[in-house]
Order: sequence, then structure tokens, then C-alpha cells
Amino acid sequence: MSEKASSPGGSGTAHGNSAGDPADSRPGGPLPGDGESIIVPPAILKQQAGWGGSGEAPRTAGTKTEDDVPQIFASTVRRQDTSEAGYDENPGRVGKLGVILGTVLGVLLIGSAVTLYLVNKDGSSDDTAAKPDAAKSAPATPTPDPVPPIKDSAKVLPNVTGDFGTKATIEVPADQSDGSFVVKVLSEGSGPKVEKNSWTSVDYTGKDWNTGKDIPSSYDEKGKPQIFQAGTDALIPALDQAVVGKKAGSRLLVVAPPAAAFGAQGNPSMSIGAKDNLIFVIDIRNTNAPDAVVSGTVTPPPADFPQVKDNGKKPAEITPVPGAADPTELKSHVLIKGEGRKVEKGEKILVQYTGALFKDGKVFDSSLSKGQAFSFPLGGGQVIAGWDQGLEGQTIGSRVELVIPASLGYKDQAQGEIPANSTLVFVVDILDAGQG
Repeated sequence: MSEKASSPGGSGTAHGNSAGDPADSRPGGPLPGDGESIIVPPAILKQQAGWGGSGEAPRTAGTKTEDDVPQIFASTVRRQDTSEAGYDENPGRVGKLGVILGTVLGVLLIGSAVTLYLVNKDGSSDDTAAKPDAAKSAPATPTPDPVPPIKDSAKVLPNVTGDFGTKATIEVPADQSDGSFVVKVLSEGSGPKVEKNSWTSVDYTGKDWNTGKDIPSSYDEKGKPQIFQAGTDALIPALDQAVVGKKAGSRLLVVAPPAAAFGAQGNPSMSIGAKDNLIFVIDIRNTNAPDAVVSGTVTPPPADFPQVKDNGKKPAEITPVPGAADPTELKSHVLIKGEGRKVEKGEKILVQYTGALFKDGKVFDSSLSKGQAFSFPLGGGQVIAGWDQGLEGQTIGSRVELVIPASLGYKDQAQGEIPANSTLVFVVDILDAGQG
């Protein structure tokens, strides 16, 4: 599916839930730049686009998480009261003019009180008439229909032909759906089972049961698999819930009533009505636990590269080259060559990483120490330039060592434990990629 095309996941879940990625912190910390920023907690302003969302983003080692770091919205310093003459404090005495003005004000207040008493005596006061009823004036919030339990069959089901990994042909029955939420395994794969919170990528074909119209597919020209964390309510239940417990390599038939799709609002941008039942054929491409790493035959780096010791699911040990001069250009070496497709600019990629200083090998950040893979749009400028340039064109399943000069890193600005003008070394596992 084209990145610019409407996504079946829409801009939220079936009921407008806003679960999804927190605001992305970056490997090593935020990017340098001029100007000031207003800090807004991700819990308040979480948003998602398309089908997916990212997990907790990496932060500089030693910093606190968003849960324990106070978020600053505005200054808490109160401006001191000033007098009309411009003093920092109001004068202690008001003088004769102040006494006169105070007397006049007191008379006016007494008169107002008497007037209010006369108007409201003998029960003439009616609270409902005097002020609007907040409960009546507030707009009603519609209660979403609950998502029905998943079944593996129904009285009437679409007919599906085609093999896993290819666009499915879906024949819509003449009869209407009975409203069941159906997830049926058409062919079972041999890969690992999708668990809740697992990063999962899927291809999909879709139709609107009510209209017979196609829903944009990942198998369309320039389409990409959808990547998301399963079972986190970041997507419509037709995807989010359907894949949990199923094996990678499986093809699923999903029939989703409105409550398991876009809810009572439908999706006007995709011409999906409020009462439309949707049909999806989902191919589960891949699934990765949040702490997954790649595996394979290791090709040691050249002698002029920092050496890398694999520590499994713990941060890699990076040994610098003694006396080596800081490079002026980006250098990369593929430690493990993945067998997947090449990742492309503009798609969301999922990685594990360890970052260290070139001069002494000191680790300053690692997603492995958090047990949570990091996702970001490749080439989107949301990470340092050395990442955007060094990872483009690498294959899924690869482990890549990047030696990044300061000009493609944090330049002349210190960043947490990273001194200014530092050359950086990253060991990056590319776990998966797709639309997100």
C-alpha cells in the first residue's frame, strides 16, 4: 500500500483510542537544534497514523523515563504584583483617595445585595433559569459498542483463494454477515507464535462486505507490510486482536463487524460506512519479541574498525582501535547479513542497538538494556543523519556496525554522556520494516 494512501487502520482504533507510540526519544538523546521546545507528555498527546505505533523509544543512558521526569509546560514563577506607580509592591497605606474610593465601593456593594434579595425573595429564584444546566448543555459522549468475542466460524463466510504471500481473491457472499467477529486460520505457518506486545508485520487484502469494494492492500503497487505491536489496542481489533496467538507464516480470514473495525463513525475517507462489515485476509509475515535480536554467521569487522563482542540480549561490548584518528566520513560494516529485503527510505524500521564512544568504547545508550526495540521512519530526520544514511539499503535480519563522525551525529553539542564533537559507534540489529 502506498505510504500516501489511506490506511485501513485509519487514524485511530475502532473507538478512537489513542494508544500508540510515545513521543520518540532518540538513540543518544534528542537531536541538536536551535530554538525552544514545549514539552508535552506522550500520555496526553499520543497519536498514531496508519495501522501502527512504536514502542517506548530509547533515551540517553542514565536519564529518567517519562514516568519519573516532571514535564514542563510553562513557567511556575509568579510575576510580583505591582502598583499603578510601577513599584514592585503595593504601598502599605492607601491615603485619603483610597478611603473615599473604598466608601463608594462599599455603598455600591450594599445596594447590589439589596437588589438581589428583592429579586430572589419568595422563591422567585430558579437555579435552572438563572444558569444553564451543565449536564444538559454538555454534548453527550457516545458509548462505543463492545468488541464481540472472536469466533472461528459463522453461518456465512467469504470464499478466499490464493496462496500466502500473494494478494488474495475474496468472493463476497450474496447474504449479509451475521455480525460475528471471525478469525479463521486458512493455512497455518511454522513460525513463532504472536504474543501480546510482539512486534508483528503483516500483509493484507481487504473488502467491504456491504459494498463489495476493495480496501487498499499492502499487495498494491508500492504497498508495504504493516508493522505494529500486537494486542496493544494501537490498531483496529480486526488486526490488533486477530493476530494474537497465531503463528508467523499463517494466512487468516478475518470478518470484522463495525465494533471490531472503525466503530459507529465508519471511515468516510475510505468510503466505509458506519454499519459496514469488513473482510480481511491477513498474512503474518514476521513477529519479534520486544527484546529480540538477530542471529547468524558473524563476519568480523576490518582491523581499522572498533571490534564488537556479541553479548546476546545484553548491550554489545565495543573495543576501540588504540590511537585511531576520528574519521571524517561515515563507515559501515555488515556483521551479520540478513536474508530479508532491503529497507527503504520512508518506511518504519524496527531495530535493537548499542551506542558507544569511538575514543574509549564507553556505552552511552542501548535499547537492549531497556528490553524494548526501537522503531522510527528511515530517512525522516528523526534520528541522527548517520543512522538515516547508514541503514538505508541494508537488509532485514542484518546486524550493522556504524562509525559515525560528529558531523553526522551531534556535531559540536554535548548530549548527555556524549561530549561535543564525538565520533560514535553503533551496533544495530534490523529486526523488521514496513508501514507504521
